[in-house]
Amino acid sequence: DSSDTIADGLRASLAPRTFAILRRHVDRILLVSEEEIISAARLVWERMKIIIEPSSAVAIAPLLRPGVVASLNLPKRPEGAAPKLGVIFSGGNVDLSSLPWK
Repeated sequence: DSSDTIADGLRASLAPRTFAILRRHVDRILLVSEEEIISAARLVWERMKIIIEPSSAVAIAPLLRPGVVASLNLPKRPEGAAPKLGVIFSGGNVDLSSLPWK
């Protein structure tokens, strides 16, 4: 079942209108594995001491892959400067007893 995921906040299906808007405005979609979601959530915990929902980790997971950030065609920055990216974290639905690492 494609809805069997740790990122349960993303299990909802899309309404036809929403799907039409996405088709018009989204250039590409990056898929992530369950392992990548868990790794991204754990990285945020280890580095920032923030517990995030796995659904939030989905936004970070592909950015951890080599070459993905460079492929995003972000605005140019001064030579050697890292690109600036923003990701909104959420954590209101975290069940601490179900964290995939303990």
